[in-house]
Amino acid sequence: MSLENNIILNLYSIAVLLIIYFHASKFFERDSLSDKLYMLILYVTMLLLAVDILSRFDGNSYMIYPVFNQIGNFLSFFLSPVLPSLWVAYVHFYIFRNERKTKLLFYPLCILNVLNASALVISQLYGFGRFYYIDTENIYHRGPFFLIPAFITIMLMLVAFVIIVKNRRSLGNKSFFSLIFFAIPPFIGIILQIAFYGISFMLNSVVLSLLVVFLNIQNYSIHTDHLTGLNNRRKLDAYLKEKISLCTSDKVFSIILLDINDFKCINDTYGHNIGDSALETAAKLLKSCLRARDFIARYGGDEFCIILDISDISDLEAVVYRINDCLEKHNKCNSNSYKLEFSMGYAVYDYASHKNAEDFIKQVDILMYENKLANKNKTDISSI
Repeated sequence: MSLENNIILNLYSIAVLLIIYFHASKFFERDSLSDKLYMLILYVTMLLLAVDILSRFDGNSYMIYPVFNQIGNFLSFFLSPVLPSLWVAYVHFYIFRNERKTKLLFYPLCILNVLNASALVISQLYGFGRFYYIDTENIYHRGPFFLIPAFITIMLMLVAFVIIVKNRRSLGNKSFFSLIFFAIPPFIGIILQIAFYGISFMLNSVVLSLLVVFLNIQNYSIHTDHLTGLNNRRKLDAYLKEKISLCTSDKVFSIILLDINDFKCINDTYGHNIGDSALETAAKLLKSCLRARDFIARYGGDEFCIILDISDISDLEAVVYRINDCLEKHNKCNSNSYKLEFSMGYAVYDYASHKNAEDFIKQVDILMYENKLANKNKTDISSI
């Protein structure tokens, strides 16, 4: 492929990444590690595409070409393991949602990159096992060690692949296939780039992978609560309106609205970290009581909302009983110094009432408040 065609292809790829960047920057959370890692992957990919353009300036048509060629090829080998390192960190955090453990992963990843950089510098300075060399005509040639960065890249991509496959059950199908797909275009690109000198397959294939991840995972994160991993209020509002619009006299649904009793006391007594932990525990407990197709969202603060395809009040009460039973078993086995307790309001949607989403939520919220007062009265009586 000619220099001009390579430049056009890389500039086109950079333009696609800039579009993703400007769109993503509107809604990404500054404190979210997954969003930070994704943006870093975007930056590094754009930088590598620009560096790749410089490395394509073979020949001596202009005096500046040798400088471009030298800088471009050196930086290409220097930076190439950075991209898969960031991807491994992104996958790890996306699956485990443990910021501390993901940050600990940075240390071995940094060591790999330092080893690659050291080998590159030493080989180029002393001419032993060079990654590449440029002859007197300013023509780039692969050296015997050019496979080192490629090997590191493939190894890291395989590590990410293993992490994804081993934790498939904790991922939804959409997330699983999006994460798996990310590695396929670059992996094919690496093989093609080794086989066919002169064409930038790998970097341009990464752009396709980033686009798929953005559309299927990062875009999905707009509707996900960062702390609990549940659906957020925005998703709940849209889903509830859709459920009401699809209702018929023969096909209705139910809502359970609940909150954690004395959550403020847990926060004030034990600190916000314990409070966050209580919210995460409550979310996991509720999910364990529901079917995979049931909808659950964090309504706000310590409140959760469950939407079920249930049209019979007795079936709905059976779900409420199951939640209370799970909660009781949790508290018996729990070693924490506080107990989790819920107040719940629940109702089957009345099709004949034609209530909108806001009015139906208000109806269930009143029922939840009544349940909270009843629980409080029981506690006060038992303490006398």
